[in-house]
Amino acid sequence: MLKIGVAQADFKLADTQANLSIIRELLNQAADTGIDVLVLPELANSGYNFEDIDQAALTSEEADKGPFCALLRDWSAAGRLIVGGLCEQSDGVLYNSAAVYGDGRLITVYRKAHLFANEVTFFKPGNDKPPVFDYRGQKFGVMICFDWFFPEMARSLALRGAQIILHPSNLVLPWCQKAMLTRSIENRVFTATANRTGVDRDLSFSGFSQVTSPRGEVLAQADGESADVVWAEVDLNAADNKMVTKQNDLFQCRRPELYDDLCG
Repeated sequence: MLKIGVAQADFKLADTQANLSIIRELLNQAADTGIDVLVLPELANSGYNFEDIDQAALTSEEADKGPFCALLRDWSAAGRLIVGGLCEQSDGVLYNSAAVYGDGRLITVYRKAHLFANEVTFFKPGNDKPPVFDYRGQKFGVMICFDWFFPEMARSLALRGAQIILHPSNLVLPWCQKAMLTRSIENRVFTATANRTGVDRDLSFSGFSQVTSPRGEVLAQADGESADVVWAEVDLNAADNKMVTKQNDLFQCRRPELYDDLCG
């Protein structure tokens, strides 16, 4: 059994010091609760709704080199896993990324593939598949915010063995939390969506960070406004059971030859 936690707060646009302070409080709360796996929201180090590319660049850091990544690394060193949304700079290019740390080391960095709205002004999209990695004998997948809108992303993670999808987010559309129940059901996986709260300029964020089950249950959910960490204790091996009925294995019943136009 693992305690899977999702954290939310009102992060401050382009105020990295304030955001680091907020993150420390969330990490302390998660540690006090005994959480094993924690998801922080998208762009937790920087805020979201930048005024211009210069503001975005000033809040960025290189993966595994800046103060935000150091917080994640140090927190994970106590035998824990964490993923946090990062405004990443690499060779002068900005990415909307998720940095994953386990046991004090960087496991992977995923760069968001599906950029939302004005993100295209600041970030280059990632071109790699969302990652699936092993930790403590379990399989974890990662995607970021608007990736949820494309069911192929969650299906790709599930087909490669992910038992849970870790999902840093900054949600402004009203549908994601309910849609993640569908992603759970149609892939028979757990999901952990960490959303933020508050306002960045003209954008409001919805909170309601949540953990869902392969049967489409909401196992834990925060409210729409509070800075909080909520969690559920789960057996991720439950996601290995893909039987919908005694006759229907989710993956064996697929008919990929009928869906070939999806890749066109």
